[in-house]
Amino acid sequence: MQSFWNKLEKPFFVMAPMADVTDPAYRKLITEYGKPDITWTEFVSADGLYATREKKGMKDEENPLMRDFLFTKGEHPILAQIFGSNPDTIRYASLLARDLGFDGVDINMGCPDRSIEKQGAGAAMMKHPEKAAAIIAAAKESNLPVSVKTRIGYNVQEIETWIPTLLKENLSALTVHLRTRKEMSLVSAHWDVAQRVTELRNVHAPDTLLLGNGDVTSLVDARKKVAESGFDGIMLGRAIYGNPWVFTGRVPSDLSPRERLEALHKLATYFDELRPQKSFHLLKKHFKAFVQGWEGASELRRELMETETIGDLQIKLTDAIQEQAP
Repeated sequence: MQSFWNKLEKPFFVMAPMADVTDPAYRKLITEYGKPDITWTEFVSADGLYATREKKGMKDEENPLMRDFLFTKGEHPILAQIFGSNPDTIRYASLLARDLGFDGVDINMGCPDRSIEKQGAGAAMMKHPEKAAAIIAAAKESNLPVSVKTRIGYNVQEIETWIPTLLKENLSALTVHLRTRKEMSLVSAHWDVAQRVTELRNVHAPDTLLLGNGDVTSLVDARKKVAESGFDGIMLGRAIYGNPWVFTGRVPSDLSPRERLEALHKLATYFDELRPQKSFHLLKKHFKAFVQGWEGASELRRELMETETIGDLQIKLTDAIQEQAP
């Protein structure tokens, strides 16, 4: 049976999973303003999902991590992104994702966070290709399509070895962030090697879809990079900050202050509805992205940063909206 991956019109454009940014509230906002072709959750610890039930006797629905798996019907197709280095917990998390109604499982094998790597997960997977293969096999037991998000190497580029290792596992899709783990996001993404990644895909796994990620600034830029790389799709990360319209082709210079403030107000409402167990301060990550580029924006942003509740924030935003021309 064909998965949703096989039914996508190419090229396709998707939203990068980013911890404490692409949470259920922001994903709902983006879905409403301009839906990407595929949605990803923030990454969730497979070990955490497993241990809470098996060791603490807590039901899945009581697990605090499940708040990261909340999603709305409009987000389909949606992937549950998980991380871990234990096939047993990856299998458990993948089966849970299936039961929750996700359309696929995506395994993070590129996150450079040291706490994740200490668990043998994220970018640390690049050091252990056999374990990576076992992780993928465990996820496939869910019968969901399995994809991976990774980088082009750990300390140096390892395109000729690491990429084929993953492709040989017959993934539904592979997202390649075109930097090494060592480079973090401190250098420009290496789009010059994208064509080589495509060549390797064509040799080792022609049916696996390829997505590129790194320094994509807009939908126009994404289309250009698809044409130059031969990738099937592009993942946009930082371009979504403060611009839930990004998948419609709009860029920040197109957005009026009123539109930005109204969108932030709506985001606050969704955050209140969908993330009741999360700290209000996480919402403040969005303030700089939404409130900038016009006279008085910096002063307003300072006032918003001083708020302590959703209610206080919404009052200030309502006042600010009324001051802007319709």
